[in-house]
Amino acid sequence: MSWGTELWDQFDNLEKHTQWGIDVLEKFIKFVKERTEIELSYAKQLRNLSKKYQPKKNSKEEEEYRYTSARAFLATLNEMNDYAGQHEVISENMTSLITGELTRYVQELKQERKSHFHDGRKAQQHIETCWKQLEASKRRFERDCKEADRAQQYFEKMDADINVTKADVEKARQQAQLRHQMAEDSKAEYSSTLQKFNSEQHDHYYTHIPHIFQKIQEMEERRIVRIGESMKTFAEVDRQVIPIIGKCLDEITKAAESIDHKNDSQLVIEAFKSGFEPPGDVEFEDFTQPMKRTVSESSLSNSRGDGKSEPKFGGKSKGKLWPFIKKNKLMSLLTSPHQPPPPPPASASPSAVPNGPQSPKQQKEPLSHRFNEFMTSKPKIHCFRSLKRGLSLKLGAGPEDFSNLPPEQRRKKLQQKVDELNKDIQKEMDQRDALTKMKDVYIKNPQMGDAASVDHRLAELGQNIEKLRLEVQKFEGWLAEVEGRLSMRTEARRQSGLYEAQNTSAVNSCAQDRESPDGSYTEEQSQETEMKVPATDFDDEFDDEEPLPTIGTCKALYTFEGQNEGTISVAEGEMLYVIEEDKGDGWTRIRRNEDEEGYVPTSYVEVYLDKNAKDS
Repeated sequence: MSWGTELWDQFDNLEKHTQWGIDVLEKFIKFVKERTEIELSYAKQLRNLSKKYQPKKNSKEEEEYRYTSARAFLATLNEMNDYAGQHEVISENMTSLITGELTRYVQELKQERKSHFHDGRKAQQHIETCWKQLEASKRRFERDCKEADRAQQYFEKMDADINVTKADVEKARQQAQLRHQMAEDSKAEYSSTLQKFNSEQHDHYYTHIPHIFQKIQEMEERRIVRIGESMKTFAEVDRQVIPIIGKCLDEITKAAESIDHKNDSQLVIEAFKSGFEPPGDVEFEDFTQPMKRTVSESSLSNSRGDGKSEPKFGGKSKGKLWPFIKKNKLMSLLTSPHQPPPPPPASASPSAVPNGPQSPKQQKEPLSHRFNEFMTSKPKIHCFRSLKRGLSLKLGAGPEDFSNLPPEQRRKKLQQKVDELNKDIQKEMDQRDALTKMKDVYIKNPQMGDAASVDHRLAELGQNIEKLRLEVQKFEGWLAEVEGRLSMRTEARRQSGLYEAQNTSAVNSCAQDRESPDGSYTEEQSQETEMKVPATDFDDEFDDEEPLPTIGTCKALYTFEGQNEGTISVAEGEMLYVIEEDKGDGWTRIRRNEDEEGYVPTSYVEVYLDKNAKDS
């Protein structure tokens, strides 16, 4: 089966068919290119998706990944990143093994096809030239034969005519012989040309054209084989990454199976356990007995100073309920002085202040109404020790020993700090060991370096190690103290009975207001009474704090009604003491007397700072 034998007369059709084959090859190359672009785009989208859900460094999200479910999700994201990488591998392999190779092959195929069809056209032109020569020789032979025949007839005519001279007859005879000789020569030339043409035609159709067509056939068959191999490679590239993609999916399945709900529940306990005992039963309070109350300022201060109170039913202190009270109260206390201050009134007169307090000259409300309002309202000034501590916690200035945290959380933080310091010590010691070995090498081989150049770094490492060890001892001391205190409190709570409850005035809520060790909770005060409990170790941390010294005075330019906790009401023209100037948030801390402190908008007062206080 040869194209040269079967298709000897289909030169033009073969030329069209081979051009179609090249077009098919280029179409396949274009298809593979678009497939690689799709793979790259898909891989990029997968990587962006994985990156989008990755935890940000040094963020709160990193803490969430200690849970097995979150770690499994993180492993899934990482595997999807590897999954995207396999699609990039598909694109790269298809580009190198198919697109690049086929592009070069198409260029070679076009050159080869051009060469073969050039040879075919050359052979066709040669046979056509031979045919034209044969036709010309044939026409010349035919013309010479006709002229020889005419010359012979003219000679015979002249020879038969008696009136023609002998010389004319001889001339006609010579002319006839000449024509016959020319006809014989044309015949010989025609015969020779015919034989040559037949030989050329035989070689053309049985040797040259079959050889050229055979090459074209082989070229086309190679093209067909090549496109088949490329299609097989197209599938093989995908098949090669299937095991790796399968491993990625297996790892995702493995990560999902590694989720441990029990472990996550235990981590929640370790993360949020406070270490406090649950509160006991709330005892019944009998209000049928008459209670003596007074609303005079002197009696309130006296009752606070004397610290006398009527005993109540035995039971655990109400102050121990603070772990279960919402944070709204203290958070409002912490944030209210730092809210944007109100703008000053348009007029300096009290009447221009909206909702301002009434003038002292106006009619006073009945004493019973004022008493009920006083007893039902919450005190505006809470314990300023708690306020100061809460503000420092909000601003991130927590104590170094984590004393602001509950016992269990403090123990965990201290233990974590000790572990971190031990790791730092180990790193410094590893560096010191490595430098020591380097120094020994320099001593043995001075050409490699100067041994004295390492001494300065070794001294620094020694100082760092000593500092870190002192830090470890300090935190270990705090840790031992917390662990001992926790064990003592647990034992004491198991053996102790009910605390003795005592009755105090509602105004004493500021002095008796309990706060959690982390400053995150405050106790809801009763409208009339509160339970007084023995002082704990946490209370001792604040009893020694001294009131802030005054740094100047101020005059109220407008009347301000401090309705938020942490603020204080002032009247227009009132003189007050400044104990903390504006820190840039628009609030100034002032004191009216020993017990009344709070924040007022800086724009509402005119401040006269003491020069000595400012210099100090």
